[in-house]
Amino acid sequence: MRIARFTTGDDPRYGVVEGDEGAEVVAVLEGDPLYQAIQPTGERLPLKDVRLVAPVIPRSKVVAIGRNYAAHAAELGNEIPEAPLVFLKPNTSVVGPGDGIVYPPQTTSLHFEGELAIVIGRICRHVPKDRVDEVIYGYTIANDVTARDLQQSDKQWWRAKGFDTFCPLGPWIETVLDPSDLTIRTTQNGEERQNGSTALMIFDIPTQIAHISAAMTLLPGDVILTGTPAGVGEMNEGDEISITVEGIGTLTNRVIKHG
Repeated sequence: MRIARFTTGDDPRYGVVEGDEGAEVVAVLEGDPLYQAIQPTGERLPLKDVRLVAPVIPRSKVVAIGRNYAAHAAELGNEIPEAPLVFLKPNTSVVGPGDGIVYPPQTTSLHFEGELAIVIGRICRHVPKDRVDEVIYGYTIANDVTARDLQQSDKQWWRAKGFDTFCPLGPWIETVLDPSDLTIRTTQNGEERQNGSTALMIFDIPTQIAHISAAMTLLPGDVILTGTPAGVGEMNEGDEISITVEGIGTLTNRVIKHG
């Protein structure tokens, strides 16, 4: 099931995206499906007539895993971590499909990082690996935008990863998906830059959630970014970045000038 958050010019609503590619419709839902059962209103809108926004705005946090693909760690000259390397992105960094990624004046090296993202569906702590499926609501696509020069100079990642617009999410949440071997493909202005598989993760999703939840409570709507394959690179103003994850869809954003 594909759960989208959308607007037709008023406050965002939720809906289920149905139908074949090119002829999709949005079956509008009552309320927020993260907090109540799926209840269609009966209203149906052509997908082409709505604007998709970020499928979830985390009320609490975006948790991310760094250097979770060996080839990506190697391309930046980093060692493979012995345990999941965890950092946080503020929820103010979240934007949706089609929204601009602002190029801040503080950096001269802005990078894309295409990733599979997890959406948490229930309050949880100390989740054992064999029960991780119970706390996952679904999966979406993320671009873990990074100011690479600030990441290197600051030694901490809060600024390099945390600017407004540095966490595009979308286009929707897929609730039924096996994440163990999905292709992640990123294009820049139509040219392929990343092409990897979630099967190449150093730490799989059960390991990630068990590790994170051993330290902090996860809340409904929290998002976990699972790491990026090799092939990350610089973006420039005007570039269009599209990230496709098998079984979900494509998230597209354009880099825009600050101010």
